[in-house]
Amino acid sequence: MSRNRQSTTRRTPLVDIPLRSPLFGLAQDHAPQELIPPHHHDSDQLIYASVGVVTVETEDGFWVVPPARAVWVPAGITHSILMSGRVEFRSLYLAPALAPIEGTHCCVVQVSPLLRSAILRVMEFSHPYPQQGSEARLVEVILDEIQLAEVAPLHLPMPSDERARRVALAFRNDPTDRRSRQAWAHVAGTSERTLERLFHAEVGTSFGKWQRQTRLLAALEFLAAGQSVTNAALDVGFQTPSAFITMFRRAMGTTPARYFAEGPRVEEGAGADG
Repeated sequence: MSRNRQSTTRRTPLVDIPLRSPLFGLAQDHAPQELIPPHHHDSDQLIYASVGVVTVETEDGFWVVPPARAVWVPAGITHSILMSGRVEFRSLYLAPALAPIEGTHCCVVQVSPLLRSAILRVMEFSHPYPQQGSEARLVEVILDEIQLAEVAPLHLPMPSDERARRVALAFRNDPTDRRSRQAWAHVAGTSERTLERLFHAEVGTSFGKWQRQTRLLAALEFLAAGQSVTNAALDVGFQTPSAFITMFRRAMGTTPARYFAEGPRVEEGAGADG
């Protein structure tokens, strides 16, 4: 599981989560569009929403986390969290010695039914839990499940170059924007060729593919807020709902409704196939 290094600035507030045990669980419920501002922890964190979708932002990009997925945030990484729809937030904080995922880069991991049940069980732990008891054995299961989990394609990398980042932020704020590549190059203050080169160098893909990923993740946020597939697809700039569903199935291996089967119910609107 390869990971890139990321700077770990400490200029944002430290939110201290006292670890009375090597693994600690925190349960919180949040309202739609509630924002937890940028902060960092001295412990590793697994951010999981048993209901709803959260979007985690770092200086390197965005991670969209629907049900059956979680985002791994290493210690020291500055991040903010935005809620899409009502969110039942169930987060794990881990002592550095546990670290089931190496490196200093965030990633989204699949949450198996076993891992989901184990996370919810941790919320009932008393602390400190016995190091030779059933709690400690369950922690070992959690570490194994996190380590073996597949990485989900739910990351939107952001370029650091000022020119490309200006374009990326503008499109992220309005993914329905259909300006030509020439017009976006003008926003960047550079040529089309240079803009394309910057995106390949900074985020590892073409500007066009990066735009499609932006629309896909934005649609996930709308779906979590209760919109139909039809409305979500059109609201993020897809020309037809079926075009969105085709891309969604290609990226995620299933349709939007099935993808959200373990979370809020999503209705596939009129005109959508799949």
